[in-house]
Amino acid sequence: MFTLAIVGRPNVGKSTVFNKLAGKKLAIVDDTPGVTRDWRTADAHLFDRDFKIIDTAGLEENFDDSIRGRMRKQTEAGLEAANAVLFVVDGRSGITPLDEHFAEWLRKTQGRRKVPIILAVNKCENAKVIQSAMAEAYGLGLGEPIQISAEHAIGFDDLYEALSPHFPEEVEVEEIDSERNNFGDIDEIEGQEDFEFEQEDEDPEKPIKIAIVGRPNVGKSTLLNTILEDERVMTGPEAGITRDAIAVDWEYEGRPLRLVDTAGMRRKSKVQDNIEKMSVEDSMRAIRLAQIVILVIDGTQPFEKQDLQIAGHIIDEGRGLIVAVNKWDLVKDKKEVALDIEYKLEKSLAQVRDIKYVTISALNCRNINGLLKQIPETYNYWNKRIKTAGLNKWLASKESRNPAPLVSGRQNRLKYITQIKTRPPTFAMWVSRPEKLPDSYRRYIINGLRETYDIPGVPLRLLIRKSKNPYSN
Repeated sequence: MFTLAIVGRPNVGKSTVFNKLAGKKLAIVDDTPGVTRDWRTADAHLFDRDFKIIDTAGLEENFDDSIRGRMRKQTEAGLEAANAVLFVVDGRSGITPLDEHFAEWLRKTQGRRKVPIILAVNKCENAKVIQSAMAEAYGLGLGEPIQISAEHAIGFDDLYEALSPHFPEEVEVEEIDSERNNFGDIDEIEGQEDFEFEQEDEDPEKPIKIAIVGRPNVGKSTLLNTILEDERVMTGPEAGITRDAIAVDWEYEGRPLRLVDTAGMRRKSKVQDNIEKMSVEDSMRAIRLAQIVILVIDGTQPFEKQDLQIAGHIIDEGRGLIVAVNKWDLVKDKKEVALDIEYKLEKSLAQVRDIKYVTISALNCRNINGLLKQIPETYNYWNKRIKTAGLNKWLASKESRNPAPLVSGRQNRLKYITQIKTRPPTFAMWVSRPEKLPDSYRRYIINGLRETYDIPGVPLRLLIRKSKNPYSN
């Protein structure tokens, strides 16, 4: 599919353009320069055209291993996947020496690949800004600039005209629907990520959505790069490098996966910076929209309080959970640490039994295949469905062995049970007096379902309903 890369120096509005074309608030937008660090893709729609867009980090004059130098490498990697480049400059601040430098760099690098470069002067909602900015923009030698205001959705018809000659010929032009909002209603669909899914979708051709989460600096991005065998996202010793949730499509043993790298989540009381708050919100959305969540923990400091809080949130959201114990090669007393992990999983996350954990070293590529094998297994448990007839025979057996406590001297009968949905497995049970059924008996039924029907490691929900009295009227 035709792919457009959006580039420019920091804080010129690239992510705002990206969000407008995607019709969703996908990229974090803030006045602070350098918010975007990794390149990310999304589906875009402009009038009658569908294509892909790439949001990139701000171009910097750094060629070392600093964060800015690694951001530049990420931008260069994103440009390699593009069929056209949208070079964005800031109309309010005017053309800077950095703009001139990168305009020349783009002409040289993309000229060799014969990739078209479109110059867009952003933030042109003011008539005074337009005159001076457009005059300066001509001096960059990238042809006639177009004037846009991404924030106010101005000038996107000119962008369409500039892109039209470069779209593939085989793409059929559809009749433009004047009633359609070409940029989407961002306010109404805010938070709907590019890795969104339908919860009841069981099509094996569609990817399993997997979020990789954890505290800062536990190795989430390193794990993603190791799985992909590519430096797809920035890594380094600094905590908090990842900010946006980056989704990457991949395939494991013929099954498509969509892996989502997320920002590290610290304790809420420690999150003061506005950008970090938005990054954490992005990570929380990634958990909510995932199907399976890989919680990465540091094997040298396993299951701190924040790890358990993140795990509890994953379970509350009803996602399948796999724990990846990273940096296992640095652990000295492996047996003692393994026993400690098992104890904390059993005691602190007792609502889900037999949660799978896998010891790995993402940096040294150890046991990554063992982790990947757990994904389809956990997904199958999370998707499990049980026939109603067998369930009710099982319920009668459980009740005969251990009846529910009496209510005012009368038996509190378990009438009927059925599975009402999967993902996660959810059951409804009709009871004579549901309000009098103790929590301990609910746990007895849930644990029995897990043991009898082999549903380990995923949340299991039991809804108690009141059975209808035929003589109530």
